[in-house]
Amino acid sequence: MILDSLENLRMYESLNPNFSKAIDFILNTDLAALPLGRNEICGDDVFANVMEVQPRTKEEVPIEIHRKYIDIQVPITGDEVMGYTPIDELPAGEYSDANDVTLYPVGMLAKDYINVKRSMFTIFFPQDGHAPAVTPVKVKKVIVKVAV
Repeated sequence: MILDSLENLRMYESLNPNFSKAIDFILNTDLAALPLGRNEICGDDVFANVMEVQPRTKEEVPIEIHRKYIDIQVPITGDEVMGYTPIDELPAGEYSDANDVTLYPVGMLAKDYINVKRSMFTIFFPQDGHAPAVTPVKVKKVIVKVAV
């Protein structure tokens, strides 16, 4: 897992062959103006999911893991809290290949929680269990999905 300021995002381009496309999109797009839903960047290799999350507590947000995609998550209209638990500290879970997700039961808390401000981003790799979008207010955010 990576947590950093958007001004440092280019430092991570070399981590994946598709990161440059994702980073260009994040830094050169008016994220607040994006429509909700899937926004195309480079087919299934890189795309953005834009969503508005309603207020939720830590107890209401499931931990999730993805195998095929890396998440670059950026809050757009507000700050949020994101949970983190390394995959080797989670029990085996049922994986949905169609949705590329293992979801753990609601109420299972993450090991750690971090504050992510609008000027920041997180990167979650397949080994990173994460519980995003804990927030007391509605927040618009973008999740850029990058194929592993």
